[in-house]
Amino acid sequence: MSADIPSYRPTIGLTTQTLHSIDGIPPALPSSWVMNQRYFHAATAAGAVPWMIPLLDDDLPTLRAIYERLDGVLIPGGVDINPAEYGESVRPECGNLDPARDLVELQLVRWAIAEGKPVLGLCRGLQIINVSQGGTMWQDLASQNSAFHKHDFFPTAGFERDHIAHEVTVVEGSRLSQMLDCVRCPVNSMHHQGIKTLGRDLLVSATADDGLIEAIEGRNDGFCIGVQWHPEVFEMTDPQTRQLFGAFIDAAATWSAANQPMSHAPRVGVGAP
Repeated sequence: MSADIPSYRPTIGLTTQTLHSIDGIPPALPSSWVMNQRYFHAATAAGAVPWMIPLLDDDLPTLRAIYERLDGVLIPGGVDINPAEYGESVRPECGNLDPARDLVELQLVRWAIAEGKPVLGLCRGLQIINVSQGGTMWQDLASQNSAFHKHDFFPTAGFERDHIAHEVTVVEGSRLSQMLDCVRCPVNSMHHQGIKTLGRDLLVSATADDGLIEAIEGRNDGFCIGVQWHPEVFEMTDPQTRQLFGAFIDAAATWSAANQPMSHAPRVGVGAP
């Protein structure tokens, strides 16, 4: 944990994934919600209190109650978004789907953007932000557009998660450019889908050399950033990645102070003799 963690640590909700949406999971295993620990460690190191969000897609009141206790929402990577969410049929190249996760994440992001609550999307998370605002996706970059370079450097194909796949060009003057001290930034890449059309009130903040959108941000004042790579892999070693997570956590703390002031009040009587 970093030494500069603020006295108030904002609560960040991290969504989960249905266990059986992952390849190779035996059907006999009990239904479970899971997520890579690296996201939680990265959020904690930046000063957050991470909160694991269950996929209560059929219980909107409870999901809303969870959301209201959060100071920010982090959408991690994972399986493909159901193309029905952006008005398309499923192509053969589309991978595994997790409809419950889609519904929960899209709802959380729509609430957060509407209310200005900070949102950070990583890989799939960028795609969820885009779809939540009416954007569409390439279901499979390689088969749908030959102009795209290789982006699917998956660990299941023998690549390490920290494999530097290519560079992205950060848009000058973007919010993201204020967090990253580079115009040409090296990134890892573990996706076979990408943004086709940009959602409403979103701006492009980084692109790959083949023209694929690699980062987006909200047009409005609230913190809303999505990146197509996996910065959580580098959080412990890369200062620029730490600045991205740090800016998100700072924004969550600021939002909380303005909108949930009781969270910052001292606890009276707790531990008193």
